[in-house]
Amino acid sequence: MASLINSIIEAESGVSTKNPDFPNAPEGWTPDVARTLARDEGLELTDEHWEVTRALQAYFSQHTNGSRNMRELHDALEEKFHPQGGIKHLYQLLPGGPVAQGCRIAGLKVPAGAIDKSFGSVV
Repeated sequence: MASLINSIIEAESGVSTKNPDFPNAPEGWTPDVARTLARDEGLELTDEHWEVTRALQAYFSQHTNGSRNMRELHDALEEKFHPQGGIKHLYQLLPGGPVAQGCRIAGLKVPAGAIDKSFGSVV
């Protein structure tokens, strides 16, 4: 319903209701929602967290449900954040897992396989 309302507002006013800092954010997601979710998980979001959030949202917007691949996502994060330390650095930012915890904060559905205690993820 919110999606329909936002579409009508955008069409009639010519003004987008999307946050320009998060152009790929899912409907209904806001930075305030992310802050609340992060706080519930014991995190205080920094600029680095927001960068990971934007990266995850961009990845999900470019890949449909059928084309999301955990290995590809992991590799994309490793490559994007390599200068800062890659996945190891992301685990320091998001100790619950850069994909699992990162997706929750970014308002995205956690992909299958992101939470597998036998594989070493933490949730």
